[in-house]
Amino acid sequence: MIRNYFTVAWRNLIRNKAFSAINLLGLALGMACSLLIMLWVQDERSVDSFHANGKSLYQIYERQHFDGKVYASYFTQGLLADELKRTIPEVQYATAMESNYPTTFSVGERIIKMEGTFAGADFFTMFSYPFLQGTAATALRSPGGIAISRKMAEAFFGSAEKAIGQSIRAENKVDLLVTAVFENLPANSSQQFDFLRTWVDFEKDNDWAKTWTSTDPMTYVQLRTDRMGKPIDQARVDAKIKDFIYKYVPKTKGFLVELGLQPYPEKYLHSNFKEGYLDGGRIEYVRLFSIVAVFILLIACINFMNLATARSTKRAKEVGVRKVVGAARSALIGQFVGEAMLLTSFSIIIAVVLVALLLPAFNTLTGKMLVLPVTSPAFWATLLGLLLLTGFVAGSYPALFLSSLNPIRVLKGSLRFSAGAAFFRQGLVVFQFGLSIMLIVGTIVIYRQMNYVQTKNLGYNRENLLYIPVEGDLPQKYDLFKEEISALPGILTVSRMRESPTALGHHVDDIGWTGKDPNLRTTFANTAVGYDFVKTLKLTLKDGRDFSKDFGTDTLGFLINETALAKIGYKNPIGKPLDWGGNKGHIIGVLKDFHFNSMRQAIEPLIIRLDRRPQWGTILVRAEAGKTQEAIASLEKVCKELNPLTPFTYQFSDQEYAKLYRSEQVVSQLATYFAILAIFISCLGLFGLAAFTAEQRTKEIGVRKVLGASVTSVVALLSRDFLKLVLIAIVIASPLAWYAMNQWLESFMYKIDLSWWMFALAGLLAVGIALLTVSFQSIKAALINPVKSLRSE
Repeated sequence: MIRNYFTVAWRNLIRNKAFSAINLLGLALGMACSLLIMLWVQDERSVDSFHANGKSLYQIYERQHFDGKVYASYFTQGLLADELKRTIPEVQYATAMESNYPTTFSVGERIIKMEGTFAGADFFTMFSYPFLQGTAATALRSPGGIAISRKMAEAFFGSAEKAIGQSIRAENKVDLLVTAVFENLPANSSQQFDFLRTWVDFEKDNDWAKTWTSTDPMTYVQLRTDRMGKPIDQARVDAKIKDFIYKYVPKTKGFLVELGLQPYPEKYLHSNFKEGYLDGGRIEYVRLFSIVAVFILLIACINFMNLATARSTKRAKEVGVRKVVGAARSALIGQFVGEAMLLTSFSIIIAVVLVALLLPAFNTLTGKMLVLPVTSPAFWATLLGLLLLTGFVAGSYPALFLSSLNPIRVLKGSLRFSAGAAFFRQGLVVFQFGLSIMLIVGTIVIYRQMNYVQTKNLGYNRENLLYIPVEGDLPQKYDLFKEEISALPGILTVSRMRESPTALGHHVDDIGWTGKDPNLRTTFANTAVGYDFVKTLKLTLKDGRDFSKDFGTDTLGFLINETALAKIGYKNPIGKPLDWGGNKGHIIGVLKDFHFNSMRQAIEPLIIRLDRRPQWGTILVRAEAGKTQEAIASLEKVCKELNPLTPFTYQFSDQEYAKLYRSEQVVSQLATYFAILAIFISCLGLFGLAAFTAEQRTKEIGVRKVLGASVTSVVALLSRDFLKLVLIAIVIASPLAWYAMNQWLESFMYKIDLSWWMFALAGLLAVGIALLTVSFQSIKAALINPVKSLRSE
């Protein structure tokens, strides 16, 4: 019997090539999309899951209450890690860690730039990064030591074994001893670095890291486990560290600092804060695309249902005959579900091939290194589950519908379909187009928001602005470097900055001014800059002036932004006193607010001082419009002369700014592709329903044509019914899309307004595509000779 069912199913597929091809294409595309998303979701959820101590690892975040608002970030005090370990019994290990930065290393004639940072002595004891040479306990304990990756060891020394104990020079000014070599970090690690230096060395060069008034490093802790190996209760430790800071600084009026713990494995997907508390992050995209994968697969299954029922009149007599000769309904259901399974089997083979072909492009788009896990039993189990689920869902309705047909009515030729069956099929089309419209609206809104953040006036000019890292010999030769390149053609102005304009992460809370409440503490973002800073960035001065060599007192001067002035409260600020951590000075200028972080954040109070000794940071170079390439060539030549042991590197300001929205750009592109795919698969379903309707109304169309109806009027008659379904989908989908996109936009402090035209455009696109799809079947039906359609036999 099974062999007979298989033979019938195969013959049906071969006999109806167009029907089979459309179903194969729809199911294959739906499953390929679902598989790609599944691989992406699995990769996202696997990040940081490999650490042996993962259940005991936590990151500290700091919550600040002031001005009636609550803010939070991962920036903490440099002293925090050691103090937590020393005073909180539940904390077994703790480490501070700075953000990554590029460093030029040299061994003999070999000069290479690598990414890395500084971390505490406990770092490798806490995190599971395998060692090739050295030990986790000693890797970061000795001043002047450095732990390097396998890649870095092989690049400089040929192998990990040869690297251990060797000397390597950093920035051509300090010799470091290789104390350990660790394996290259896996792709599913959120931390990516090629070297780590000791925290002792960081504190030696950064006095602010030894105070309780400055924040910048990140702090990680590992809690102890009980006798059963279970981690200490997080809530208990949370309560202990909540007011930890006030052991070292006095409480002040209107400013409250609290510490909290976040499980480290959760940080990658849950890193956004809202009103001072963790609230989503990349997990939102994981959930979103998981839902999209399910919906696109459902759309593909709905297509199968619609196309199968469109052919029901052709299969009706087969069903009638089988029932007359004794076939049970369960057997018929098994046959039709089996046919769906067979078609799905072919589709899933095509889907796997499509995924294999599309993976390189998908990886380029998402920045991943995904591969088909063909050696994993779990992957094949997933494919089997997808096959069974898709086949059952796609084949269930046609199987139930066809097996329920009355054999007497079928064989008499009086088969009529109930209003309920028609309503169900129409509802499926509404569902398909509703989802497609939501994806189109989402694509439009995300594109508009990305265009907004990319083109919005940030308060400084990003055009023709280059960043060059202060490294190697440039800190000592900066004045000479500036003098030489300022005279070059194509160079307008030159300045420097401790960070780049899009990465001001350092904060202080020890700013004082005349009339300040002694119990009041508030946080200021801060940076240090060189001369011509305002001119180079093309900032707007609301009052006062920029730093200048013409004024010998500028080493005691400060620039502030409008938000900082509003916080301080001075009416005539120029010349008024300001105190930064005991360094007394005065305000020389007030800058119009400019964006120095992502547009997800509000502009913070900012204070800027003159950089007296630029040991690190960024050189800002403003090139003349149309002469950027000429300017870069000149810059490279001067850098090679003054800084010969450091490779010349640079970044464009607009490229650095775009990196802030890399995730959103990826989501925007993926949403566009998924929207196109969803609307295409939905049109296949609409095509099926149009074929079904045209088949059901053949005699009606023949009668209308005999009575004088034109082809145009017949096409309009058939198309009107389908347009009603699309319009219903627009009405249902629009408020859902508005709610979803409004929630997404809430994560931005500066954002576009949702406008009616976005929903109108999505609706018009859906209507236009639906009309194109339906018109083919409508015109085909309208052109049929009425004599042929009205013939009984």
